[in-house]
Amino acid sequence: MYNLLNRSKKLCAFTLTVLIVTETSCNGQNMNNPNDFDRQPAVAGQFYPGTKAQLEKEVKSYFDSAQKVLDAQPLALIVPHAGYVFSGQVAASGYRQIDRDKKFKHIFLIGSSHTMFFTGAAVYTKGAFITPLGRVPIDPLANELVQNHKVFTDDVKPHVKEHSLEVQLPFLQYWLKNDFSIIPIIIGGESQATVTLLAEALEPYLNPDNLFIISSDFSHYPSYEDARHTDDDMAHAIVSNSPVEFMKAKIRNENAGIDDLATAMCGWTSGLTLLKITEGKPGITYKTIMYRNSGDSPYGGKDRVVGYWAIAAIQQQAKTVDFNLTDNDKRELLKLARKTITEYLSGKTPTPPDESKLSSTLKTNAGAFVTLHNHGKLRGCIGNFSTTTPLYRVVMAMAISAATEDYRFESVTADELNDIDIEISVLTPMKRISDIKEIELGKHGIYIKKGGRSGTFLPQVAKETRWSLEEFLGHCARDKAGIGWDGWRDAEIFTYEAIVFDEKELGLK
Repeated sequence: MYNLLNRSKKLCAFTLTVLIVTETSCNGQNMNNPNDFDRQPAVAGQFYPGTKAQLEKEVKSYFDSAQKVLDAQPLALIVPHAGYVFSGQVAASGYRQIDRDKKFKHIFLIGSSHTMFFTGAAVYTKGAFITPLGRVPIDPLANELVQNHKVFTDDVKPHVKEHSLEVQLPFLQYWLKNDFSIIPIIIGGESQATVTLLAEALEPYLNPDNLFIISSDFSHYPSYEDARHTDDDMAHAIVSNSPVEFMKAKIRNENAGIDDLATAMCGWTSGLTLLKITEGKPGITYKTIMYRNSGDSPYGGKDRVVGYWAIAAIQQQAKTVDFNLTDNDKRELLKLARKTITEYLSGKTPTPPDESKLSSTLKTNAGAFVTLHNHGKLRGCIGNFSTTTPLYRVVMAMAISAATEDYRFESVTADELNDIDIEISVLTPMKRISDIKEIELGKHGIYIKKGGRSGTFLPQVAKETRWSLEEFLGHCARDKAGIGWDGWRDAEIFTYEAIVFDEKELGLK
């Protein structure tokens, strides 16, 4: 098991440096007071900066460098838990795939014990986890799991000094815009029977409403090149979505006589738990996001390294058949968009509508853009190609973003709301094309993706500009995706259609 403080001389040397140059917060958990259930940070100032300002700055730098590479919202992420200077960029690349506007019902943090041996899985059930960025409350479901499943215990001791879950929290705290709570789970021992029971208990919660975070590093202490080979083999086994192939890869690598290889994946019980949950589920696919090892860091050598992967499990979206909106659906979305903006600008938390009163179409997972005009002039336009969030919630989130987050404009003010006209473009599922002749100007929007960069134009852009097909593609490639005028020629190109409507059209203004 990887221990940043003790197991590697080179990594340990860096840790001591961090302890000197950063301010630290409380280390360890004071369990003497039965009324103090908050889990205090154990590795702040060691694995990551110990002050809020330093931590925010460092985490922001990782997200600024991370690329959005997935088209779907992850159901689960496998991310590393080493010191941030070694693995922070890989971790952020995983978290970057999450829709930061999404409000999760439950977030499960799952790691394998580094500090003590015990049987079963320990769930922290009371209080909150503390980091320099604030408190993260414990989800009440944590206690329900302990009450309903014998595999779980509410013993706090495995959590007190464990770093693998703690280091994930600042990424979630920085990235997610909505408040969230967590279900922290530490797996004890190396029993596959425990893993099976744990997977059975958690399987009902793997759905788009929730998020699973699996905290694990990969190979420990082989040479740089041996690590790359071993970690690639393990990643391929995970992508196969087969627990059997995963265990074969683990045993194969650990028995291959690789110099100094202590483990092929330190959190293998956590990874195996996720695979036992996802195996056989229709439409579940694993996607690799980013790989590095400690030898890629200026603080690590290449003779003994630790490997880091960010990998996502996603639900492939089934194609929507005959997706359409009635005039009443359109009015509901426009009213919801205006109400959301009004409440947000007045300092209130926007309230979602009663789902039981919405049509099934409005509750279908779909993407949308919200466009704002002031006396005919563009005032904001933000969209999301979501495949895991109900349409009405996408419209709510994009309405706020269009009013306050379009970098081209100052935020809309409450005083000008009466002059704002709202337009909504609901998007049909995207289709990858092999020939640009498949694009119909005015009918199809385009989405261009190349090397981690992407950009889109809605169908109406071609009508408004009267561009030719090559101008449409060139402007999107250069101005939106940032890959140059001719960048579309060797990029992935997708088309979609948009159902466009506005308040004037439906008599709401």
